[in-house]
Amino acid sequence: MKIIRLILGKLILLLNAIFSPKPQQRAQEDQQRINQALESMALYQFETCPFCVKVRRAAKKMNLPLETVDAKQPDNEQALLNGGGKRKVPCLRIENESGEVTWMYESNDIIHYLEQRFT
Repeated sequence: MKIIRLILGKLILLLNAIFSPKPQQRAQEDQQRINQALESMALYQFETCPFCVKVRRAAKKMNLPLETVDAKQPDNEQALLNGGGKRKVPCLRIENESGEVTWMYESNDIIHYLEQRFT
């Protein structure tokens, strides 16, 4: 089973690289504003998780350079468990101006949130 997951994971990454979406173009000042807003966000993910790939592809298409955090690393996994309460990916960590942190799970919810906020 581990070998099948490894092969499928590498296949997903290969297909993602081949069929990578083109980023949305926007004015430089708009992109800088978006980049600054994204500094308060991080996507906890596994590299070969299909749902994580889905979120990364959507972010790339919207030209949103999200920070990605490998949730398999022990420190990152613990931060995910402590903050979000689950070891589930993808998970978007959102910190607002007052320092309050929200942990958003589910790829479709994350994509919908990013579309609503940045497009």
